[in-house]
Amino acid sequence: MQALTPLQPSSHISWLSRCWLYCAYFVVAVLFRLLCRVHIEGGEDIPRHGGVVLVSNHRSGFDTLLIPYTIFKLQKPQFVRAPAKAELFRFALLRALLSSVGAFPVRRGQSDFRAIRQILQYMQTEKIMIFPEGTRSRDSTLQPGKRTVGKLLYQTRPVVIPTAIVGTEGIFTRRQGLGDWRVPIAIRYGAPLDLQGYYALPNTKETAEAILKEVMGAIAALLYNTSQPSVSSYRSPKPPRLQGTPDAPSAT
Repeated sequence: MQALTPLQPSSHISWLSRCWLYCAYFVVAVLFRLLCRVHIEGGEDIPRHGGVVLVSNHRSGFDTLLIPYTIFKLQKPQFVRAPAKAELFRFALLRALLSSVGAFPVRRGQSDFRAIRQILQYMQTEKIMIFPEGTRSRDSTLQPGKRTVGKLLYQTRPVVIPTAIVGTEGIFTRRQGLGDWRVPIAIRYGAPLDLQGYYALPNTKETAEAILKEVMGAIAALLYNTSQPSVSSYRSPKPPRLQGTPDAPSAT
């Protein structure tokens, strides 16, 4: 693999960027307090520095706000990088806003080598959220993951934190009444995955699929056991199929 140019760690962000992150956090915090009741579980095992990949299920566009918001609450102001669909970056103002909070464009459904290179760089130096399903689940069940995620993890070998999100699909839905607009949502962070045994294997399709299976299994275990007694919209999904396709991972 070609050598990657090191990125500036988010722990060394400028005071201006830090102030902007505080402002962004304040806005998101107000949004969540108006719309949701957020319950956070785990997180004590998330490293504060270095390459950390937060692999999560994906139910709503709010997931890309929830993860950085909860990391901010658990730790301190920092970027949590997020791949976002390239269509959102067509407008200059929105492009500047997304880029300022750590998002970067990914062309979905095709081999976006520039985005993959960015993901590889961030996996080695910073926190980055990845949704292995590649897109939002329409029925809130865990969908098959993309094998590319396993390959990227094999190449970069970061700390991998499985994450489960429940309830964000209920924000702004017709099921909400006038008296219960604050949707209960839960996010659970698991312990870092031990993938060292897979890293000792040859760099093959089978190895990437095995890593993906480990990742999706960890997400599923958290998802099925997430403590969310008041999240009535959640229903136990069928066991996910774990074979993935080699498309680039993307976010909302």
